[in-house]
Parts: sequence; structure tokens; C-alpha cells
Amino acid sequence: MMKTIICENFGPLDTLVYKEVDIPEIKNPDDILIKVFSSGVNFPDGLLVQGKYQLKPPVPFTPGMEVSGEVFKIGSEVTEFKIGDRVAGLSQLGGYSEYNLLNKTSVYKIPIEMEHDQACALLCAYGTSHYALKQRAKLKKGDTLVVLGASGSTGIAAIQIGKIMGAKVIAAASSIEKQNYTKSLGADITIGYENIKDQLKELTNNKGVDVIFDPVGGELFEESSRALSRYGKILVIGFASGKIPKFPINLALVKEFDIVGVFWGAFTRNNTDAFKENMNELFNWFKDGKINPQIEEKFKLQDASKALDKILNRGTKGKVILYPWLKSTLNKANCKFVNCK
Repeated sequence: MMKTIICENFGPLDTLVYKEVDIPEIKNPDDILIKVFSSGVNFPDGLLVQGKYQLKPPVPFTPGMEVSGEVFKIGSEVTEFKIGDRVAGLSQLGGYSEYNLLNKTSVYKIPIEMEHDQACALLCAYGTSHYALKQRAKLKKGDTLVVLGASGSTGIAAIQIGKIMGAKVIAAASSIEKQNYTKSLGADITIGYENIKDQLKELTNNKGVDVIFDPVGGELFEESSRALSRYGKILVIGFASGKIPKFPINLALVKEFDIVGVFWGAFTRNNTDAFKENMNELFNWFKDGKINPQIEEKFKLQDASKALDKILNRGTKGKVILYPWLKSTLNKANCKFVNCK
């Protein structure tokens, strides 16, 4: 048996159920069963539970799309991995559990230098930001990149990746504390959201910015887009504000900028070779010390609703992690949650 989190019906976060269920069995010859040491908590997880996401899985289901741990069992045709390998894995569902069953194509060996928490932080946040800036924006050296929601996990990733790609990075965040935090992570300039169009115009001598990375949505989308340069791009990452923008499309016509959608989940499924190349590049950047995933807070698995509430209320700086196992069952390298007993 294993502990897991179950969403029995769409609704408030506090209706999530912590319970015991059977450990998944290997069903296909290319399956891998992972013993999960760290599970990443992401904004879409909370939307899924509430029935507010663009995709609605059948209930009941277990949320969670990224895990890190070790290989526990393998299917008969799995030759790339062995039991005990340190790995990270991606799935649409199932991550908030002590064990997660995945296809081998969604599993990656992680560098020995990387902690399991960092591996979780790398997958969705850095994977999304990397795809957005590399494949969708085609960011170039010398471009001016604006990162909205810059203190969140995807924003932090965008700052660090933008700097690697040679951009001048302007980080926008809602408080002085968050702005100072993003400055410490490599942003060239930090700003707040008030009068953001005027701030960006002034910073670029009225030229405008080349790329805007927007995981926030709402009113910020339109306000910031008015500071784009001709042929600039605004990346639609998500809607952390809870509001989908109502955008005057004539702006795109008059200013000739591009509105670019970023659906990383579809990229991972439909462009598998490019996705693997991206992941290898991210792992190499980590080993070279060029990126540094930031962990904000760690929760026990049974406190998943509290972790999601913190994420949805935009109260985090960096990644939030769930620990499915108590400290007594993990070696020191796998669990650094000081409150585990």
C-alpha cells in the first residue's frame, strides 16, 4: 500500500483526501515505477483540483505532474534504467504519491550533483521557460526581455535562462522584497507593476522591449504589451492573476507585434526529440552552475492543500515541494525537510 492525495470531486483545495491505495503495478514492458522522494507543486495542479483548468481529468484522480526519486521497478523492455537509479519524471497526473508509474520516455536520470528537490524545480518551471524563450520567442543575444511574475518558479527560470541566452533582463514583481530577490538571481533591472508601460518605455528610451514573458495575465498583459517594440513578442505562459486578458487586438495590428502561446505540455508530447535536447541542455547548465533552482518551502504530502493554497495565492518565491515519505524512511541525501519525524 502507499499514501497518496486524491481529488474525489472538483472543488475547494481543502476537500483533497489523504489516503492509502494500492501501489501501481507495472502494466507495460516500458513502464517504470518510481519511489517518489520529492513532488513538485505547480499552479495548474490547484486549477485542476478546482475544475478551473483548460483540461479536466475524470475524477477521482491524483494531482501532481513532476516527481523525483529512485527507480523501484522496471518493465521487461526497460534497458536504459536500473533499480536504484536517481531519476526525475513527468506525468500529467499522479505525482502526489509515494510511488508514481511512468513510461520510460518521461523519465530522466539526474546528475549526481542535483538534489531531488532541485530536479523537481527544474522540470516544469525551467522546462516551460526554456521552451518559451528558445523555441517560441527565439530570444537573441542583445534582446531586452521583460519577465512578469519574476519571483515565481517559472519567472526565476526565465531570468536565469534569459541571461544565459544573452538578453538584458528586466524583472517585474509585486513588492520591493520580491524585486530585490530577483535582482539577487541575476536580473539586470527590477521594477514594480505600477505604470509598467511608462517604466518600460523610459528604460528603453521609447524603443520598447523585444520579448515579454507573461505568466500573470489579467490587466498586466495589455499594459505591458503597449511597451513592446515593433516586431516584439509577448509570451502567453499562464494566468496566475486568475483573469484571462480581454485584449484589444488592434494593438497587435498597429504595432506589428506577435502574441505567442506557450503550451509546454503539448511540446513534451509532440516534439519528443526537441524536448529531450532541451532537458539535456538544462541538466548541463545545472552541472556548469549556470542555473540554480530555488526552493521556497517544503510540505509533507498530507499538507498538499496548504501547499497549493500558498501557490494559488501567489505567496511564494521559488518552488514548493511535497515530501511523500517521512525522514525515518529516507537517507540523509534524499530528505531535507527538517520537520519530518
